[in-house]
Amino acid sequence: MTVALALGAVLLVLAATIVLGGMGVRLSRTTGDFFVASRSVRPVWNASAISGEYLSAGTFLGLSGLVLLVGADGFWFPIGYAAGYLLLLLFVAAPLRRSGAYTIPDFIEARLDSRAVRRVTSLLVIVIGWLYIVPQLHGAALTLQVVANLPAWVGAVVVAVVVSGLVAAGGMRAITVVQAMQYWVKLLALMIPAVLMLMVLADREPTLEPLQTFPVELGPAATDPYSTVSLMIALLLGTIGLPHVLVRFYTSPDGGSARRTTVLVVVMIGLFYAVSGTLALIARVAAPDLAQAGVADTVVLALPSRILPEPIGMIVTAIVVAGAFAAFLATSSGLVVSLAGVISQDVFDGSVRSFRLSAVLCVIVPLAVALLTGPEALVSSVGTVFLVAATSLTPVILLGVWWRGLTARGSMAGMLVGALTVGASIIASAVLGADAGGLAPLLVQPAAWAIPLVTAVIVLVSRLDRRGAPVRADRYLTRLHLPERHDEVG
Repeated sequence: MTVALALGAVLLVLAATIVLGGMGVRLSRTTGDFFVASRSVRPVWNASAISGEYLSAGTFLGLSGLVLLVGADGFWFPIGYAAGYLLLLLFVAAPLRRSGAYTIPDFIEARLDSRAVRRVTSLLVIVIGWLYIVPQLHGAALTLQVVANLPAWVGAVVVAVVVSGLVAAGGMRAITVVQAMQYWVKLLALMIPAVLMLMVLADREPTLEPLQTFPVELGPAATDPYSTVSLMIALLLGTIGLPHVLVRFYTSPDGGSARRTTVLVVVMIGLFYAVSGTLALIARVAAPDLAQAGVADTVVLALPSRILPEPIGMIVTAIVVAGAFAAFLATSSGLVVSLAGVISQDVFDGSVRSFRLSAVLCVIVPLAVALLTGPEALVSSVGTVFLVAATSLTPVILLGVWWRGLTARGSMAGMLVGALTVGASIIASAVLGADAGGLAPLLVQPAAWAIPLVTAVIVLVSRLDRRGAPVRADRYLTRLHLPERHDEVG
């Protein structure tokens, strides 16, 4: 019965995704529809869609598992994820919308007047997107494996096929409707079990003493200050460099709408993290035995049947499974549509036909990686993506918006140094392990020193660049920062 309900919930979410996506497909005709939904998505709708794609497998499944494993340190992740949107609101949301760009490479090329920098940016966007898609496919595989005992490849293939087909058929306009719906599905899928379990637990005597539930060795006293600060820097700045997040601001009608959208996103994802964090605390009380690497990510799926009586437990588990699949589909859709836009313009001719072909092609590599690898800790996997984005793309985007002196050579040097630095740190950390000694925190969490290094490289090389900033830099920056009434809607 549990398996049938879980599979029924998955099929219901897939059916709703296809039906709503089909509604958007009928409205998708022009290139603008496919790339940025013709810049016509209003704040509430856009905020729901952004929240839908932003709250990924790492949040839906991984947060509770992380708190179960590491205690209070796990809550730094949702704080960083949510606070990152405050930086988006303050520094880039409205200027990026005013840029008139379709993609991040579009913005970088227009700002720096350089095809070479555009190619490097496009490569980084694709790599970041692929790295982010893989955990979504792993999460789908893990979910169906746990609740229905299906082979791991089934969940990954189902998500890849549905997402690539939906994006290819209708582009941004189609997935906007789907992602907005999926945010509310995800929120309710965690809120319903959280409320029911709290009601049940309120009438029970605690089975563990508080010090056993929240031991000192997993509390704030055990927090490594450097690692915590470095993690927060990566999460805060990494949000600015995520291609699937930034591309949604291009769908707003104007800069003011982009700002209002961002404020609503902070509220929506904050609400979701509050519910998800509540489940994490319930897990530490009710399922401490699941605090094992490779098992903890399944705790949200296991909790309802542990605490709630049957058949309520089975029904609520099915609801959670539906929310999990909504998370995989929403985030994957946003990533694929952002990558398809980049590949379509940089590899093909930027037409609707090439966009559709790109949507299928950009799923192949992450699907192959997901099928050949096992799911690691989902939150940590997503954290790595934020780190790569924060060190390679974010400094260039921020300086591109706010510093006239930025040059193409400085940007290229910074992006390459950032990508190589993070790559070397990840490899060194994996190879050295415990042998790294005092260097271990610096290698595991390099953001605190890598981002200042990259920024210094960009500024130094730009200062030494005899070509200087593009001639039209002043005019372009004026466009980015003009008051709202002068917005160019293009």
